[in-house]
Amino acid sequence: MLKLPKTIKMVITDFDGVVTDNNVYINDDFSMTRRLNFKDIMAFAILKRNNIKIAIISGEGNAAIEIMAKKFQVDEVHQKIRIKIDVLKNIVEKYNLSKEEFVYIGDDINDLECLNYAKYKITVPHAVVKLKEVQGIQITESKAGEGAFREVADCLID
Repeated sequence: MLKLPKTIKMVITDFDGVVTDNNVYINDDFSMTRRLNFKDIMAFAILKRNNIKIAIISGEGNAAIEIMAKKFQVDEVHQKIRIKIDVLKNIVEKYNLSKEEFVYIGDDINDLECLNYAKYKITVPHAVVKLKEVQGIQITESKAGEGAFREVADCLID
């Protein structure tokens, strides 16, 4: 069971491996697609309905992010970001957030600096071992792409 304070004003998350199941499907035309779960899609609506801002910082660029960002008016979208910590710090500064006011969600090594920077940090069960060892990390019960992002939203709203 995740524990987050009611002071959270923004959820800042990686996308692939958190909102998606971490799989990429390659089509015959070499395009790539991703699978999303409606529980996680609903989480975007729940957060926005409750005035909690959303930021996506992704190492990849993909249409799924664009669709979700447009549909739910995601506040910050940063794609193809290799070094995420600088973007995270810029978002925190832009929205004048204290460490009590945001949570970061990530699943792989390129999220490590962000997780170490954040006071509230969450990962998913399949995350790389190094992330599971981060001090203060919380791990969702649901797998990525199977309701992990929804768990965070539910925790903040319940």
